Amino acid sequence: MAILGAIIIGFIVGLIARVVTPGPSPRGFILTTVLGIVGALVATFLGQAIHLYQPGEPAGFFGAIIGSIIVLLAWRQLARAR
Repeated sequence: MAILGAIIIGFIVGLIARVVTPGPSPRGFILTTVLGIVGALVATFLGQAIHLYQPGEPAGFFGAIIGSIIVLLAWRQLARAR
């Protein structure tokens, strides 16, 4: 059940990140979900690195949105370089 919850939250966070950032976005359900999940992982890692979160503590909803925006902007830069 936790995996299903992570997928649903990842999809919602990915959608919010796509709406908030201007420009072309990755298309599709799976890519949006992966964007949200990876963004949450990035937010957790960065939050633990700057001691915002304790080890083992996941990022919150807003942290996951910010992480997804970071991942989306990085993805656009890599896609533009091709």
